[in-house]
Amino acid sequence: MAPTSIATDDDARALTVGCEFELEVAQPVSAVLQVAPRADPRVQMHREAWDTEIDHHGYLDGYGNRCERFLIDAGTWRVAYGADLRLTGASDLIEPDTPETPVASLPDDVLNYVMPSRFCLPDELGHEAWQLFGALTPGWSRVQAIVDYVHDHLAFTPGGSNPWTTATDAYRAGQGVCRDYAHLAITFCRAMNIPARYVFGYIPDIDCAPPEEAMDFAAWFEAYLDGRWHTFDARNNTRRVGRVVVGCGRDAVDVALITSFGALTLTSFTVQADEAAQAAPPA
Repeated sequence: MAPTSIATDDDARALTVGCEFELEVAQPVSAVLQVAPRADPRVQMHREAWDTEIDHHGYLDGYGNRCERFLIDAGTWRVAYGADLRLTGASDLIEPDTPETPVASLPDDVLNYVMPSRFCLPDELGHEAWQLFGALTPGWSRVQAIVDYVHDHLAFTPGGSNPWTTATDAYRAGQGVCRDYAHLAITFCRAMNIPARYVFGYIPDIDCAPPEEAMDFAAWFEAYLDGRWHTFDARNNTRRVGRVVVGCGRDAVDVALITSFGALTLTSFTVQADEAAQAAPPA
């Protein structure tokens, strides 16, 4: 059921986030990892560190996401990243009276998020979107109706999709994982001329029951309403506390956990996102 309470933006949480990989590489390969929190005025970094013997360096991509570029020799390798941070405004904001921004008033750099992308295909699902949501009042309530529909339409099924599954594929299959929920909701929003972008990051299990599956990275989305981006989550469809954004883009292509230019095998993978015992001081 859709949340109805309005969260204040004055709460703060101290969090520890990170991940660890083990990789097997048959021959030298270049790779890009996106696991470090995106620069955000709400995030005060206390400590962060990479732990690996592989040569690497960081850069910002065209969406402002922090990426780490690795040149990996043949062999078995471990890569770990960890950060302690303080997140202000940690609870999702629920703002049901927020109106839509008309297409004619959208900033130039936001128009890109109404267009089709690799996994989000509003041109393919436009008819379905207008049949389902066209008669609804524009604004937050229409985006929430899209979230409710996607949450109910898809069954969360680990292994029920693959890296090439599009929003249309997930819609027809009726199943997927969190990235498929985000892709389908984004597709419906774009079909309604509502800019929407894919978001990837950490979500700790604060004030909610932990899921049956192991901790993992999560995908959700943001819709552009009334001149700014707002958080929505079709997979969980409930207010969450402590979202730490790693990256955002048109879809999962722009915010891939690992992009390798050559073959590598991920043999082990763990993710951590926990509330710290005490608030970490600002960096």
